[in-house]
Amino acid sequence: MGKVQKTIGRQTASLGKRVIIVMLGGALLVQPMASILPDSWSAAAVKPAIASASTGPVLKLTQQSFVTAGAKRLDYVWHTTRGSAKVQTAVHVIEVDLTNPYVSLNAISGKNNSVGQLNTILNMSKESGAVAAVNADLFVMGNEGAPFGAQVTSGVFMSSPASLKGMYAFTLSKDRKPMIDHYTFEGQVTAADGSGFPLEGLNQSAYAPETTGSKFSHVDKMYMYTSAWGGAERPRNSGTTPTEVLVRNGIIEEISIDKAIAGQAPSDGFILRAHGKAAAYVKERLQVGQALAANYSLISQTTGAKVDPVSFEMMAGGHTLLVNAGAAATYSRDVTGISGNSYTSRTAVGYSKDGTKVYLITSERYGSNTGLSLKELQQIMLQLGVFKGVNLDGGGSTTMTERPLGSFSLQLAHATQSGTTQRSVSNGIGVFTSAPQGSLKGINISGANVLLIGQKASFSLNAYDTYYNPMNLNNSAAWSSSNAIGTLQGNEFTALKAGKTTLSVKSGAISTKHDVEVLGRDQIASLSIGTTAGVLAPGVTISVPVTAKLKNGKSYKLSGDAVQWQFIGFNATQQGDSLTVTSVNTGTATGYAIARYDGFATMIPFTQGEAVTTLEDFEKPAYAITSQVTPTGATGNVSLVSNLPEQPSAQALKLDYDFTNGTGTKASYAIFNSTGLPLTGSPTSMTVDLYSDNSFNWVRAEFIDADGKAHLLDLAKQLDWSGWKTVKVNLSSAGMKFPVKLKRAYIVTIAEGQDKRALSGSIGMDNMKLQYPPSAVVDTNTKIEMLVGNPNATLNGKPIKLEAAPLVLNGTTYVPVRFVSDAMGSQVLYDNKSKQVTVLRGNKLLEMTIGEKELNLNGVLQSSEITPIIRNSRTLIPVRLFSEKLGLKVGYEAKQKKITID
Repeated sequence: MGKVQKTIGRQTASLGKRVIIVMLGGALLVQPMASILPDSWSAAAVKPAIASASTGPVLKLTQQSFVTAGAKRLDYVWHTTRGSAKVQTAVHVIEVDLTNPYVSLNAISGKNNSVGQLNTILNMSKESGAVAAVNADLFVMGNEGAPFGAQVTSGVFMSSPASLKGMYAFTLSKDRKPMIDHYTFEGQVTAADGSGFPLEGLNQSAYAPETTGSKFSHVDKMYMYTSAWGGAERPRNSGTTPTEVLVRNGIIEEISIDKAIAGQAPSDGFILRAHGKAAAYVKERLQVGQALAANYSLISQTTGAKVDPVSFEMMAGGHTLLVNAGAAATYSRDVTGISGNSYTSRTAVGYSKDGTKVYLITSERYGSNTGLSLKELQQIMLQLGVFKGVNLDGGGSTTMTERPLGSFSLQLAHATQSGTTQRSVSNGIGVFTSAPQGSLKGINISGANVLLIGQKASFSLNAYDTYYNPMNLNNSAAWSSSNAIGTLQGNEFTALKAGKTTLSVKSGAISTKHDVEVLGRDQIASLSIGTTAGVLAPGVTISVPVTAKLKNGKSYKLSGDAVQWQFIGFNATQQGDSLTVTSVNTGTATGYAIARYDGFATMIPFTQGEAVTTLEDFEKPAYAITSQVTPTGATGNVSLVSNLPEQPSAQALKLDYDFTNGTGTKASYAIFNSTGLPLTGSPTSMTVDLYSDNSFNWVRAEFIDADGKAHLLDLAKQLDWSGWKTVKVNLSSAGMKFPVKLKRAYIVTIAEGQDKRALSGSIGMDNMKLQYPPSAVVDTNTKIEMLVGNPNATLNGKPIKLEAAPLVLNGTTYVPVRFVSDAMGSQVLYDNKSKQVTVLRGNKLLEMTIGEKELNLNGVLQSSEITPIIRNSRTLIPVRLFSEKLGLKVGYEAKQKKITID
């Protein structure tokens, strides 16, 4: 049974961080060191857990890697059928071998290993020095977040179990034996006069008990709070007025009637928190200067035995029992509250029959992963070989962290239910290592496998020793490349031409390889620019992100360095994904910006002037416009009004805000049509009539592009005027992939400098208009007549001499490309080295290569059975192919052998 000692110790080495807490009995155990890694942990000994596909759901091992000596990560995919649908979800396991003397498990919690301060598992892992971890216990989210179950960290009793039914906990004894059991708490304080009063618990948040007959945990009860308690109150939201007693080294130092004692509990003592009947006992029986003893124990609900909590090396609470004696267990409590029959992310812990293996298990519900029900989690645990297992907190709390092999940094081991967002939780189970520095065992190269011509890429090395812990190579690594498709300087590779190479790294006798492929035009199926057109005016900047789609279906965004630009009819500068027009050639009506990657081209036209359409004038919107305000405490509203001063039209959108309450960044939103207003085509800009209240707040609009990516664009960085003003936002330079939707507009005030801005007011919006470049200019009134074999032709009825006569070859009619292009208002480019013909007309690009059957139309690779040819040093093209690709009409009169194009 635990007892407060006069000599108080501190938690030390296992977690590697300073924490001031009272040690309630027990001593730290120093683990013995062994000199070798057990043979049972060789990679060859790892076997996947698989059920027969014919007998039902199956768990398939997909990959495995070591975290440290005695701990490895195993990734599985769970295949099952729900109803008539076949589904799958990712399952991740950290398997810990307790026979390995270097690996250990411990409970981690709060901030700097406190109770009553929520934290993410990743932060807990970093603060404690863990190399892997999963979330553990359930907690009340609205309060400090003390775990519902008991927690023991490095032999220190951190919190007692709440009075709840069927809540099981995972423990590890001082001699490294795992166990799962249900525990309750029993304790008492004894005054100098020999009288006593029951202790209800240790370091607990307020909650609703299930076994005491009361709905309120702290009513008429006495609780102990130690220096492990990190909450600002003891506790908050208890609904009771505290009477508190400060005890240091077994002597009462202070009694505070109906008022909390200021500050935290001391490292060499504790604070008793009493209410009602417990407070009456304090007032009647306790005095400053008198001795006070506190005794407590945990009681196993399986055996009835009393257990000193510090007899455990670690303990972390959980929820229902899932597996018992190698079979699916009956739930030990109602699972409705944890969505037991629904499919969600899950966390669990279990151990093998011989007690040598512990399994930390998580599953995902994110992306294509569907999550698990508790019944499926039971089946998975059985297939893994779990003898006894308990469910831990799941859903949005499910998180696994790991230190990847060879890395010094911790990271999320897989997506959380929100992607990369981590929920702060009460505690977790961490994996720790005490292995010494070993000799170099392996090297991993991290970096891209696919590069673009002109791209520079840096590769990093992750080296690990014989204990699977990271180590520095201290510049001893030698790099080499198998194929001269680029230059290699140290760990930086610059791709110069298409092809494949293998990067090799060697340090001493250890080496590793990494394959790299540099993409070339032969692999490209299409090239596209994220903007469809530009405005032909000096100073105009547009965003021109270029994407290459390969013949294998994969797509890559090309960096600005990988693209060569050619400008026809104007000059421009390129920086990253942006082009800025610097000058326009005299007489240019339509210009062209051609982007080439390894010679493969795509194009956008540039034209003068803009076309304007109205996105919304708020006169009769046929959809809902709703309000949203953040954070809690701030208020706001949206409405359609006709009474704003000097309103430009009959009806405008008014957005009210009151940021008096709430903390941090505050915003009031107008949400359009729940899913957003679609913008037709690819507008280059948007103007909005904006009514300002001179509040110096910030107005923005949120757009969602074709990839679902959000773009926040400024309408007014600062509302520094009063009344109406037309503002303009550049859409072309925002890097958005069209088509795009306007999701919402909002007024926002950031936390910094809020005292310099108005906290309440109203703004207005009207006449949202989109600007587009006009269509590229093409000649639609031209007609050409030619005769096969005759160099004489007519252009709009006027005779003209051709540079080469049309001819028929193998049933295909060829005409001189230069003449036809010039006559039709097209532009022709010819590369004598590559024998490539490029024709530009309106918004179309056509590229053909002499003798090649593949052609490029508007950046899309196509094939043709006929190709351009050269006759008498003149380039001739198949007239029908050429004309139809460029939107022209071609005719042929066989009797006269007359060709017409119009």
